[in-house]
Amino acid sequence: MAYRQLFLVSCLLAVVFLSILQEGTGASVGTRQVAGQEAQEAENRQKLQADELRREYHEEQRNEFENFVEEQTDEQEERSREAIEQWRQWHYDGLYPSYLYNRHQI
Repeated sequence: MAYRQLFLVSCLLAVVFLSILQEGTGASVGTRQVAGQEAQEAENRQKLQADELRREYHEEQRNEFENFVEEQTDEQEERSREAIEQWRQWHYDGLYPSYLYNRHQI
């Protein structure tokens, strides 16, 4: 009978001890999970900030290139217009109005 009581008391103590250990471990795991989530959120914020900076950089580069291409196109059109105007002045014989006045109006 004494063995049975000793066995029941030891089992009861083991259950209490295990429950205390699980609560302590659960609390430490919970704090580790919270710390892990905070670290993950901080890493995500850094990634988002880096993506934003990269997007702004590429947008700025694209705008600069578009402006460069537009300037080149404008210069080429100006040179072409000047060359055409010079050709018309050189070949104009004075008998007919220049090309600009000889167009048909629609």
